[in-house]
Amino acid sequence: MNNKKLKLAISIGDLNGIGIEIALKSHNTIKEFVRPIYCINEKMLIQAANLLNINIPNDFEIAEVDGDFEIKPGVVDKDAGEYSYKSFIKAIELAKVKKVEAITTLPIHKEAWSKAGIKYRGHTEVLRDIFKKDAIMMLGCPKMYVALFTEHIPLKEVPKKIKKEKLTKFFIDFYNSTKFEKVGVLGLNPHAGDGGVLGDEEIKEILPAITKANEILKSNIFYGPLVPDIAFTSKKGVFIAMYHDQGLTPLKTLYFDESINVSLNLPILRTSVDHGTAFDIAYQGKAKINSFINAIRYIEKTQL
Repeated sequence: MNNKKLKLAISIGDLNGIGIEIALKSHNTIKEFVRPIYCINEKMLIQAANLLNINIPNDFEIAEVDGDFEIKPGVVDKDAGEYSYKSFIKAIELAKVKKVEAITTLPIHKEAWSKAGIKYRGHTEVLRDIFKKDAIMMLGCPKMYVALFTEHIPLKEVPKKIKKEKLTKFFIDFYNSTKFEKVGVLGLNPHAGDGGVLGDEEIKEILPAITKANEILKSNIFYGPLVPDIAFTSKKGVFIAMYHDQGLTPLKTLYFDESINVSLNLPILRTSVDHGTAFDIAYQGKAKINSFINAIRYIEKTQL
């Protein structure tokens, strides 16, 4: 058995939300199987811990992130947005120079990023730009994983993105990043198009992409297109959804407290909690740590 502890950079997320509470509450658990390095400075850490009335563990290792502002629990604030971005960039820098083996991120607030003038909508877009790779967003838990072919775009834009060539590449990249042996592909339209009556993307783009990817991989990895409204009834499996809510609504309904977010197809592995900043309960001692611990466990299991 390999007893090596992975070094892991943790970006602290929006300090007006629940991320720092999760980090402090879970530290004694996760330090048993990884060596966490938290991207925050001492002044901000002390301020947050005092607001939470939580003692900072003696072995709470930090990587300095410049910045000093007043934490405002539950408030969308540009200073908090900017700091959460800088914390994430610090984590990426540590991974790029091999000071850590992977990254786990605590939740940012997209509006706070916008207020801070940050051009990205979220973590995945940053990683995609920095590494010039088509990062794949996968969410879930061992019972069910869902990858998103399109992510944070308006629903009206989704059909324009459903093209055989792009789908085929996505399927192959997904397989190479995960090695899942059976992956269900959801159709775009109700009833998966009903033979073209309710839309023809399944016939013209999705099914040909499934066939082509399986030919390239020389194995029947991908199957479908599946009827979206019944695909998740077994409450288990691996799926690729055509758009954000198609995949994440059933996943979060079933496994909200357990799910994680994984960025695939990159030179570094990044996992995250599968929930937001929860401003409504920030600094009230109510934050749950299940998703965060699962996010770190995923790294431990796949990297050792």
